[in-house]
Amino acid sequence: MPVEAVAPCAKLTDEEELYWLALRLVPGLGAVKTARLIEEFRSPQAIFRASQSEIEAREISGSVARSIVSGCVFEDALEQREKLKAHNAQLIPYGFPLYPSRLMEIYDPPPLLFVSGNAKLLDSVMIAMVGTRRPTPYGMAATEKLSADLAHAGATIVSGMARGVDTAAHRAALRMGGNTVAVYGCGLDHVYPAENRKLAAEIAEKGLILSEFPIGVPAHPQNFPVRNRIVSGMSNGVVIVEGAQYSGSTITARLAAEQGREVYAVPGNITSKMSWAPNLLIKQGAKLVQDAEDILSDLSSPHRLRLLDHMRPDSGQQDTSKSMMQLDLQLGPNAPVARRLLSALKIEEGTRMDSLLESNEAGSPSEVIAALFELEMLGMVRQLPGKQFVRVW
Repeated sequence: MPVEAVAPCAKLTDEEELYWLALRLVPGLGAVKTARLIEEFRSPQAIFRASQSEIEAREISGSVARSIVSGCVFEDALEQREKLKAHNAQLIPYGFPLYPSRLMEIYDPPPLLFVSGNAKLLDSVMIAMVGTRRPTPYGMAATEKLSADLAHAGATIVSGMARGVDTAAHRAALRMGGNTVAVYGCGLDHVYPAENRKLAAEIAEKGLILSEFPIGVPAHPQNFPVRNRIVSGMSNGVVIVEGAQYSGSTITARLAAEQGREVYAVPGNITSKMSWAPNLLIKQGAKLVQDAEDILSDLSSPHRLRLLDHMRPDSGQQDTSKSMMQLDLQLGPNAPVARRLLSALKIEEGTRMDSLLESNEAGSPSEVIAALFELEMLGMVRQLPGKQFVRVW
């Protein structure tokens, strides 16, 4: 059971920050045991002032109790505080004003959150987008479309910064000018995967990066299932795009269901192994998603009203008229070739460059190559391995 929230505090004092860090760094003291101690003693300071017998009386092992009483973790806490300052990060303890209210409802809420960026997003309407690290072109297109439309509607897109669906969801929200939260399975000073460094910097600037792991903790495999409970726990709903039979997507969906969150799934091709997770979830009762409206209309009235207040003033929708105007303005003479290429390219499967070059209808080889390059720069076309191209939804 989640503990009762501690007394609100606008900002942590230096002493409070140090005690919370020390409590987080006690070896063997997990989220549930920490919650039990906070519930009993009301503050980290009171816990560290208690006797060993008083701590053990709260079903805490002798070794953990000795670590608390000895105060040996304060040296590490001081070092961690310096790292926080160096990375321009802040702490949000359980029960404090900025701590996500929905996350407080789960069985094992993190006692302490390390965040970098716009912490006010933790009080927004959040939708989690999760899926495979190896999405099909269809899965990528569906992720980008749903994430962009939800972000445009004012929802904050939450995901885990992994390759594939997670990365596509974060990027789509940012391109729309919307909000996104990346939940790490490591310390804020690590970026995993490493190729997402530029994306991480953009999220820290325009959105929020969050972790329950102290700075310096690497991306251990066992951290990611633990991370997933935060992704689902602080969200109003979780959307599963693609995932194989034993993927992390199914773990997150199970956690979401246990936490009482709505689970949504994007139906997939029955011949694709990446459709196994969402299709099975739909059979088990997850709500089928065809567009963002399926999710938005399912939200409670108070949350829908909040989204109306935060809806993007500029639609930003990638409709045909805007796309064509963009082509005419930015491509100039190449616009007719680009139009024909967009008509020829598919969303759900790649088209080889050889086929495009061999087609007399698209244009000359030099015109086709130039137009493809420009379309990629505009985000209207994506290149897949093997010199294949797909149209972005």
